Parts: sequence; C-alpha cells; structure tokens
Amino acid sequence: MRLSITKNKNSSSFYIIKSVTINGKRTSKVIERLGNLKEVTLKAGNKDPYIWANEYVKLLNKEEAENKDDMLIRLSKNKSLNYNSKYSFNAGYLFLQSIYYKLDLNNICKDITNKYQFKFDLNDILSKLIYTRILFPASKKKSLELSKNFIEQPNFDYQHIERALPILSKENDFIQSELYKNSCKYKKRNNRVLYYDCTNFFFEIEQEDDFRKYGKSKENRPLPIVQMGLFMDGDGIPLSCEITPGNTNEQKTLKPLEEKIIKDFGLAEIVVCTDAGLSSKANRKFNDTNNRKFITTQSIKKLKDFLNEWALDLSSGWRLPNSDKTYNIENLRTDESLIEKFKDVTFYKERWIKEDNIEQRLIVTYSVKYQEYQKHIRNNQIERARKIIEKNPSKLGKAKQNDPKRFIDAILTTNDGEVANEVHYSINESAIEMEAKYDGLYAVCTNLEDNAEEIIKVNHRRWEIEESFRIMKSEFNARPVFHSNEESIKAHFLICFLALTVYRYLEKELDKKYTVGEIIDTLKNYTLRELQGYGYIPNYEPTKIIDALHEKFKIETNKEINDYKKIKKIINKSKE
Repeated sequence: MRLSITKNKNSSSFYIIKSVTINGKRTSKVIERLGNLKEVTLKAGNKDPYIWANEYVKLLNKEEAENKDDMLIRLSKNKSLNYNSKYSFNAGYLFLQSIYYKLDLNNICKDITNKYQFKFDLNDILSKLIYTRILFPASKKKSLELSKNFIEQPNFDYQHIERALPILSKENDFIQSELYKNSCKYKKRNNRVLYYDCTNFFFEIEQEDDFRKYGKSKENRPLPIVQMGLFMDGDGIPLSCEITPGNTNEQKTLKPLEEKIIKDFGLAEIVVCTDAGLSSKANRKFNDTNNRKFITTQSIKKLKDFLNEWALDLSSGWRLPNSDKTYNIENLRTDESLIEKFKDVTFYKERWIKEDNIEQRLIVTYSVKYQEYQKHIRNNQIERARKIIEKNPSKLGKAKQNDPKRFIDAILTTNDGEVANEVHYSINESAIEMEAKYDGLYAVCTNLEDNAEEIIKVNHRRWEIEESFRIMKSEFNARPVFHSNEESIKAHFLICFLALTVYRYLEKELDKKYTVGEIIDTLKNYTLRELQGYGYIPNYEPTKIIDALHEKFKIETNKEINDYKKIKKIINKSKE
C-alpha cells in the first residue's frame, strides 16, 4: 500500500492505494480515502498532515505484514457494480476436472489434435461439454454460454464445437479404448464380471431417417429412436458403449460390442451378466467358449413345463446361504409369523439343465420381500383395473404385459351360452391366482460353477446399469437430442458416456455415500464470489459432502477469502 495525493486548485485529497490484478492486468485500487487536506490536518493533530499520512500507511503495511493471512478491504455503500462484469463463478466443476485429468482425457485429445492438425482446443471443448452435461445439461450452444460460469473461461467458439463433434464421432473407438487403459492406471478395475444392457432415446421428429428408426421404445412413444448398448464393470464404472439404429434387435447388439472389448481392451476371461431380454441362444453360446461365462435372468413362465413345475414347487429342496439344510417354504405364502421370521433372507434351489446344447445351471430364488413387493404392485393394478371397468370400459384395448387391463375379463355370452346383447366386464380372478403363483420367485441361468450365493449376489447388481441409464436420461438430460446427423448424434452420446464415467468415479471417491441428486446439487451450488483485486469468497453453505470433497481431492476453498495465487494453485492441482 502507498499514499496517493491528488491536488487541485483549492485543496489536496489523500488516498491509500494498492496494486492489484483485475482480469489479468495490474492496476491500482483505492483502499481508503483519508479526506482532503483540511480533514487530514484534523486527523493529524499536532503533526504535519503529510508526515501523519505516510506514517499511517506504514502502520497499515506493518499490520498487513504481521497478519499476512488477513486482508484490508474497503467497500463503498455508494459505488455501483460495473455493467458486463461477472462476480460469481462455479468452482464445483474442479472436482470433476480432477477426475477428467486423472483419466488422462487431456492427452487423448492431444493425440487426436496431433493426428488432424487442427488449431482449436479440443481438450477445452470436450472437458467443458462434459462438465456442463453433468452440472447444467443443455444444447451444445447453450453449454458454451453456461461454461462461462466456470472460473476458467472457455477459449473456443460455437463453430469449434461444430467442427469437433464429427471428429469425436470418428475417434469414438480410440477414445473408449484409451480411456479404458488410462482408467486401469488410475484405479484397479473389476473386469471379471461385466454387465450389459440396452436402452433407447427418442427423437421428436415426424419421419424416421437412415439412423433414427422406429423401434420398440422404452417409453412406449411412437417416435423414431436410436439405441445404446452399454457395458459396465463389476464396480459400476462404465466400460464401453455403442449407438445403433432404433430398429436394431437388441439381442444382436451384445456380440459385436463384446468382440470389440475383447480385441481393444485385451479382456478374455469374463462373465457377462444380462437381463432376460438379451439372453438369446446365440449370446449364451458366444459366452460359453474361450473361458467366457454368462449369468442371465431367466423367465420362469417361459421354462419348459417340467422345469416350470419344479421352480414353482415350494415344498422341498429350498436352502439358505451357507447351509446344507433344506426347507419346505409353502407356508411363507400365508403364515405371518414365518413371513416376519424370514423377511430378510433369500432361499434358493438349483439344478443343472441342458438347453440348446449348453450345460447351464438354473438357480431359482425366493424372497419374502420380493413376494410382498409383487403383491403390493399387483393389488394397486387390480384397483386401477376396477376403476377402468367403472369409468372407461369402452377404452379397453389389447392389454400389454404389465398393463392393469390384463386383469379385466370381457364376458360375451349369457349364462345359457348365448351371445350377450352387450359386453360385461369383471375382474379375472383366475388370472390373478395364476400370477400370484410366481410371487417372490426369481431365476437366473449360468454356466458358472461358482457358489450359488455369489452368483445371486452378482446378478442383483444389475440395478446399477439400469441406474446409469436413468442418470443419463434424467440428471444429464441426454434427451432431447439437438442433432440430426449420425456423426453428431454419436458424438453427443459419447459425451454422455464420458460424463457418466467421470461422475461414477467421483461417486466412488466419495465411497458411494451420497445420492446422485445430493452430489450434483452440491457441485452446482459450489460457487465463489470474486472481490476484484483481492480474490474469491466462498458463496456456498458448508456441508459434510463438501468436507468429503475437500478431503478426497485436496481442493479447499472454505476460507473467508482465497487470493488469486491460491485459486491458481487449486486450478493447477485439479489438472495434475
């Protein structure tokens, strides 16, 4: 700090100023106005006003030196904020950036840049699109604007995003392959068990084209779709994905992507876990060779008659984990005391079968909790079916698999067997009774010889891949897609896949203690307010999640003010 004296015809004005950096430029900022010559003379008392003013500056510099962690800041009640100046910035993205650089995605971008010799910053484009996809999902154009909320400003224009998307699409396989290699250096991956599933994304367009095709929509929308096949490792971390036209049979998507993983990732001895919709004969045979194995959900209703009868027989052969004792569990349907006693355990029985020339184990489980859950869902659907009969029987159409209308019976004849004058509707009790026989039962098929309890445990983790699709669709707003050509669509979903990977690793760093909503809301609200010339003041409420983020990533901004030097160190640390 130093003394500055401004002279005019009538008097002099005394100021204390300090050199600061604002927007990368050194400038002087007024710390304190001491007043005009008359006012300073009164403050100086018996001393010369000029000597007093210089001594006062020396005193302030001494206090600042002795209390180097403190800052002397003067704010005016009369001075207005500057137009077109930004004061609040998101810093939550820095935790995502730390994962991004640990996965070495910056060097993947560098390799691609060297290959194509373009001048724009692909790394800045990809990283900003990933961070905004997680925190502020929007169109690519809007994402550019939203990325200006980060402390580090984007150094690209929208035209550069448009040029980058086709390149990202073209280098999709390279990016996924390199990302896998880098991820193995970052964290040990659980690659023995791989989970595979498919979902699709609709487009609000009137006609299908060469890529966006009509198919079976997961949302039952009569719109063109594209399909995503996703592999996830045993810890819930995305491994690889592929986008195919919406009319592709999802059973046929597994083998090509798995072959690509085997070739590009060097994986061989793997166990592929899928749901029943993907467990075709061809897929099971493919994973019954070369030390590959499979675990797949099996529909009990679709079993051969003798196997269906065996699965539904509750009278014998049922076991509990880590026990050789067998149980008759028929009374678990009705005996409330037994239901309470065994509500937290899972019974199972198993047998080897030969289906389609493949030796495989059929493992059937029974859970009281699953039984009660299915009864609760069905009772709600029966109630809805009653309301349909009462209010809108004319709107009854063909019932789908889980449609409440499947419990409605249309009576077309009289008691004498003649054709009725009008149709009568009633609840089909026999359909309810037939469905209730399967309550609590769940089956898987596998060619593994591992312990049955472990196989059941592995299969239960399929929920994480379903949750990954939900995160992409809900939190990341992967739809609607603001692109029409195939390359841009594929690039969009590559960004969603990379965003999911970065997020899952962040979740893992936090020991999976928090929900996706809690984590994303925390990062969104992790903002800093800039006091120009001084640094950044935390503009967030301290929480346990923030404490965990600070501890895990060694990025801390929870001081009353963080000077520019500290923030620069934090940014550099996030890129280590």
